[in-house]
Amino acid sequence: MDQLLFIETGFGIDVHGQDVTTAAVRAVMDAIHRNSMPGIAGLLPENDLNNMKVTIRLAVPMDKELLDFDKIRAEIPYGTVVIKVMDGGMVTPSGIVLKEKNDKNDLMYIVNASVEVGY
Repeated sequence: MDQLLFIETGFGIDVHGQDVTTAAVRAVMDAIHRNSMPGIAGLLPENDLNNMKVTIRLAVPMDKELLDFDKIRAEIPYGTVVIKVMDGGMVTPSGIVLKEKNDKNDLMYIVNASVEVGY
């Protein structure tokens, strides 16, 4: 990315099911879904949203190898998306195991996301 325009941050939790991808998708959604960027196209090369470059940084507490990058990438509707994963986030007890929610244990997975937008 040659020019960074802005950074959005968010977090996501999978309370039941211990699915790190679910938590990561929710973190990206949290970062981007309270924003409107009406002038972004005018800042991009050729005024084209497809020229946008997006870097998603995820702080993931465990099960990084189980991340579904395609599902995470699908949250960004335009441009080229790069995903970078690092240690972080949090695992904490939910206090209850719900088998009908596919719980393997009582842990909640919390993922932090940074979404960098530029060109």
